[in-house]
Amino acid sequence: MQDTFNVKFETTKGDFVIQVNKEWAPLGVERFHSLVTSGYFDGAKFFRVLPGFVVQFGLAADPQAAKSIPTASIKDDPVSASNTKGTITFATAGPNTRTTQVFINLGDNPRLDGMGFAPFGKVTEGMDIVEQLYSGYGEGAPHGNGPDQGRVRMYGNEYLDANFPKLDAIKKASVSE
Repeated sequence: MQDTFNVKFETTKGDFVIQVNKEWAPLGVERFHSLVTSGYFDGAKFFRVLPGFVVQFGLAADPQAAKSIPTASIKDDPVSASNTKGTITFATAGPNTRTTQVFINLGDNPRLDGMGFAPFGKVTEGMDIVEQLYSGYGEGAPHGNGPDQGRVRMYGNEYLDANFPKLDAIKKASVSE
């Protein structure tokens, strides 16, 4: 794996490319590279899209098929780049809890820097596509009417397709080093 590489996301809305930079967050980059090359993101939905804030993804389309992919928590990387529009960052549930979920910033979110969210790459092509991903369901349960992450973890796209049919999805994610 090179220190910088591109990941192309082919989606139901169109394609976008993220340039990943190992210098920004080495542990996060290693995990992201592993998830992409294992096919973990293929078929996954963009289940949380909050205009002006974030697009979140990283829960398996088929939780049973994904069981063979390492998803244990990884330690945090120090924040060395800011959460500006277009940067991609691992979501967390607190210190050292990064697993498979990531988000792309839809606006400048510098307050996330001080909360320990370490960007590891940036959208270099297709940010207009990212901004068009379906956002009509809003924040997830229990704070909003969007998908319940616990149910997504348990049932994957079966739950999302039945209850949130307009969500956009990743057809394929691939690394070009």
